[in-house]
Amino acid sequence: MDWITHDEDVWFDFRGDSPKQLTPGRYYKGTVDGFADFGVFVDLAPGVTGLLHRSELDRRLESLDWESGDTVFVQVKNVRSNGNIDLGWSIRQSESEFRGARVHDPDGDDDGEPIDNGSSDDGPTPVKKTPKGVSTKSRVGNGTDATEESGQTASASEAAEAERPEEDASAAADEASDDGDADVTEATEEADTESESEFEFDETSAAESKDGDVSEEPAKVEESTEIEEPERVTVDSLGDRVGDLVRIEGEVVGARQTGGPTIFEVRDETAVVDCAAFVEAGVRAYPEVDEGDVVRLDGEVELRRGELQVETEELTVLSDEEAETVETRLEDALSEKARPETVEPLASDEAVEAVTDQLADAAEAIRTAVLQSRPIVVRHAATADGYVAGAAIERAVLPLIREEHARADAEYHFFTRRPLDDPVYGMDAATNDVTQMLQDNERHDEKLPLVVLVGVGGTTDSLDGLGLLGVYGASRVVVDAEEVDTEIVDEASVLVSPSLTDVDAGGLSTGALGANLGAAVNADTSDDLAHLPAVSYWQETPAAYADLANEAGYDPDRTRELREAVALEAYYQSYQDKRELITDLLFEDDGGLAGHVSEQFRIKLGDEVETAEANLETREIDGVSVAVLDADSYSHRFDFPPTSLLADALHRRADDGRSATIVYSTDELFVRADDVDVRADDVDVRAAAADAREEVPEGGITAVGIRQNRVEFLSGAREDVVDAVASAVVDQL
Repeated sequence: MDWITHDEDVWFDFRGDSPKQLTPGRYYKGTVDGFADFGVFVDLAPGVTGLLHRSELDRRLESLDWESGDTVFVQVKNVRSNGNIDLGWSIRQSESEFRGARVHDPDGDDDGEPIDNGSSDDGPTPVKKTPKGVSTKSRVGNGTDATEESGQTASASEAAEAERPEEDASAAADEASDDGDADVTEATEEADTESESEFEFDETSAAESKDGDVSEEPAKVEESTEIEEPERVTVDSLGDRVGDLVRIEGEVVGARQTGGPTIFEVRDETAVVDCAAFVEAGVRAYPEVDEGDVVRLDGEVELRRGELQVETEELTVLSDEEAETVETRLEDALSEKARPETVEPLASDEAVEAVTDQLADAAEAIRTAVLQSRPIVVRHAATADGYVAGAAIERAVLPLIREEHARADAEYHFFTRRPLDDPVYGMDAATNDVTQMLQDNERHDEKLPLVVLVGVGGTTDSLDGLGLLGVYGASRVVVDAEEVDTEIVDEASVLVSPSLTDVDAGGLSTGALGANLGAAVNADTSDDLAHLPAVSYWQETPAAYADLANEAGYDPDRTRELREAVALEAYYQSYQDKRELITDLLFEDDGGLAGHVSEQFRIKLGDEVETAEANLETREIDGVSVAVLDADSYSHRFDFPPTSLLADALHRRADDGRSATIVYSTDELFVRADDVDVRADDVDVRAAAADAREEVPEGGITAVGIRQNRVEFLSGAREDVVDAVASAVVDQL
């Protein structure tokens, strides 16, 4: 194979997977991976990356006109024993400057085969430099015109060419001819490099006369290459415009600095696109452009590693009427795009059907946040019911985020689910959220989030937390299947609750309401969410939701396993969202994972309940049987199950005709009454706490965590408080 002797005349497409397969001395086509103070990292193949040290460059690293993702040509100088690859500079940075191209496929049949340079490849688009002398704005982002500078360079080049004796050029040509083809190629490369560095237009040389006079042709070339004002297009049409110079108008919804260019995320009425603006490696381009600015951007549409990107030529911040026109266009399109056309309940449920307009409002708020690149924070209780509701919304929103943003980490950046161990959105949780959002806003110019409270924001216990969010202007969507306190209506930006209608919510669970909200946000995920309502009910699952789950392939045993598995995982690391694990359980599992975890649930809960039942104290109060358990003495603290879940299990398993169960610990107790499911809404715990407070004024009795029927008190008055609360509960039965 005679091509082996001419390795340095061609470039190679490396298709191996190990640095040891590279051949030192060859030129390879690569992709810029990143920049460092000491050089540039270049990918030659997936997992095969070399370093082009700054000492190998023929210019300063800061002046290198490369960006991350650009296609470049480098020479492999050395492959070290540890796998590190030392790269060398190639003055040839286009395929046409090489004498050919070959495949380097160490383990394949194509090794050594020629490559058609004219054919397209699947790699990144090569760098397209703005020719000097073209009347267009410079890419460096300083707003200056490049024509003046290039004109000076052209003049200097012309003068130098005019002074060069004709015989010198002839002698150089004769000498190059005598040295053979290789030397001709080298001389050509050197001449091309000089020409490119000075003017970058072959027409300059062509315009020179034999006697050294410089014609007026360069000025005509400059005039003839005047770039016309590009056509305004929409972002969703860019896929059909690769290689075109276009204009887009929209809002800057994000800006980040990479090791190479500055990346502006620009949203118009159709979608969001990354726009790269380069001044020099790691330096902020257009520092005057901030997130939220309405801009007009001209640039060339390119593909970078399979993703659309606009190479910015000019970026202008709009104001006054121009900005207002664009903003109105964006707002109208946003409202039309964000509002769901219809809201179809997952199953026949009178309570859900009564709140379809409210669900549409909440869905519009969530979809608008996605379109505005506004982070979404979902807060829910760290219970099986809460996790089902939160996971349903997550399942619906993430595909929308992926569709809207090209960034690989967008779904983690723009969506966060934060469970609450205490199902109240109090000051502790609100302070955490406000601190995080202010830091993100200050450090990363991130927009204030949309906070969605599912089953945790509907009572006065959450007023202070909601108020703190309101002080900073964060939007709040409250979704609650139970009755909400009237004070919450004014604090919520959007409120979804059957209690705002004339319909009795009955036994609607937070999980069922959350799943219906997820379907309203993204109807394409309805099939994925169909089984979730049945998972959220601990007992007496409504027939409509049981049938819906069966149709989706989830029988009662499987929904029970899912419920138990999620309840167990919700307890451990309760403040963590466990996104991937919960996704595996609820959506990706074929039964093996849920079966394994639910078995642990039953073992742990069974052991605790068995111990607790052996130590229940049964009291007869006015003819009503009340079971009382000292959880501090007869359950394992800081281990599964939590006290609230233990109280639920004890009351569900009661077979002695008792009407109420009270489980207490050091300074709190939980009340469960007859016919109470996990929500425990048949007892007015506030009224019971108020009556007990009159009996034991020194006990510091306060009803908190209404959704759990929880009462807090001072530990020194514990015995008296338990007696008083038990009597108050019986009075309600």
